[in-house]
Amino acid sequence: MQSTLETINKQFDLTQPAANQAGPLKLAYVGDAVYELVIRTIVFDSGETSVKKMNRHAQDLVNATTQAKLAKRILPKLNEEEEGIFKRGRNTKTTSVSKHSDIKDYRVATGFESLFGYWYFSGQLERGIELLKNAIDEETNNER
Repeated sequence: MQSTLETINKQFDLTQPAANQAGPLKLAYVGDAVYELVIRTIVFDSGETSVKKMNRHAQDLVNATTQAKLAKRILPKLNEEEEGIFKRGRNTKTTSVSKHSDIKDYRVATGFESLFGYWYFSGQLERGIELLKNAIDEETNNER
């Protein structure tokens, strides 16, 4: 069975650059969407029946502040290549900042999104999802 990425590439005759060769903001651009899809999938099965409530729940998990918290939990578990991807994303100068977060969280979130783009394009999304699950579990346990 083909992955979603393989299907997209085949149908549209695309050739993707190696994930570790793509620019960090390009990885973050796609990583943002991949991360949001993962979160929306989780929220879809959360028991909420109102789309408005589902959207609020998802927004709580996709904002820069939450992404920065989760990134800090994931960082110690990254391998050398993943750490490099994260740092390149975090250190890239951006021209805009989210209106609901500070610049430090926004940059960490950009590194976090770069990782999700990297995992998606390198066929390692399962690893990213596993690390995310552990980070969410740790964060939830600390809030209790």
